Formats: sequence, C-alpha cells, structure tokens
Amino acid sequence: MRPAVRPAVATDLDALVALDQVCFGDSAWSAESWGEEFARLADDRVVLVADEGVAVGYVVLLVPPDSEDPVDLLRIAVSPAERRTGIGGQLMTAALRHCAGRTVLLEVAAGNESAGALYSGFGFEEISRRRGYYAGGEDAVIMRRQEEKVDE
Repeated sequence: MRPAVRPAVATDLDALVALDQVCFGDSAWSAESWGEEFARLADDRVVLVADEGVAVGYVVLLVPPDSEDPVDLLRIAVSPAERRTGIGGQLMTAALRHCAGRTVLLEVAAGNESAGALYSGFGFEEISRRRGYYAGGEDAVIMRRQEEKVDE
C-alpha cells in the first residue's frame, strides 16, 4: 500500500525534523529552520508529507506568488527503510502537480546518482554547476524542469 501524500500540518514538525536528521545527518536543517519553514506555509512554502501513519518522506517547495518566477524544490527526502519503493516518485509527482505550468529549479550533489536519476526521469535537465559547493569539494548540479507555455 502506498502512503498518502498530503500537505504538512503543525503536528508533523517534530517528525520531519527527525526524518531530516536521519536522511541528511550533518546537513540536516535545524529544528529552528524547520519552524521557519512551517511559519511560511501560508505565504510561499509548500511542504508535502508521505504519510503511512508516520511520516516516511517529504518535499519542500518555495513557490513565489508571481507565476512567472520559478519554483524552487528546496528539499526532498524518503526514510532510508522506504527508499526504492516509489515514494520519492510519488512525492515528485505531487510536488510537480502543485506547481503545474511553472519552471522548477533544484540542486543536487553531483555524486547523488539516485536522486539525479529521479530528477532526470521527471524531465529535469542540468543547466549549471556550482563547483566545490558541498563539504569535501563536491559539485552542486543545478537542474531545471521547464514546462512549455501554451498560448491561449
């Protein structure tokens, strides 16, 4: 059975902080940073949660109010025990549905091949690199998914 993907609510905060720590270790966002993200839910943040009774994944989007501005996919993660089960794809589908018709940008560590493959499978293409961006000198790959505008 696949988890439900739903908008985050305040009671998800502690679970997402913990999941982020498991998934990102030293690069995890602090509880304070997560609190700031949740404080912006009514403004320009969208947090979607894959829920199986507990949060097993999430995606965070920065959605500017002007539809001409690109959406930034800030973070996506799936619990290590749930990886390779389709939850990452399910979260990406929900995220892209939320910002349909808009350009979406993200960055990924060059060595994160599984994430890069996921993004490429959803139509993201590399547009740039930030050389030596991550700890240890790893490059950040900047990717974009651009939907064609339909003239009306």
